[in-house]
Amino acid sequence: MAVYVDEWRASFRGMLMSHMMADTTAELLAMADKIGVARKWIQYPGTWREHFDVCLSKRKLAIRHGALLVSPKDLARLSIAKREARANVGRDAC
Repeated sequence: MAVYVDEWRASFRGMLMSHMMADTTAELLAMADKIGVARKWIQYPGTWREHFDVCLSKRKLAIRHGALLVSPKDLARLSIAKREARANVGRDAC
């Protein structure tokens, strides 16, 4: 299980922002708490698209606390894998 931050840099209100996502909601919220990101800023909670947009200083903190730095393309692949995993929950293996 892991938390990921990407190298994306979008401008928002004078800040450069990146995405932060995790394998599980619990991991994502735990990291948000550790780095001082308010839980109310979560986007798409409870879905495969669940993430936070974080400024670069928070991204650095997340990395210090164990988050993995990935490319935006890699983060998209992780999101797609989460979507597919959720779609397969409950399906018969036969």
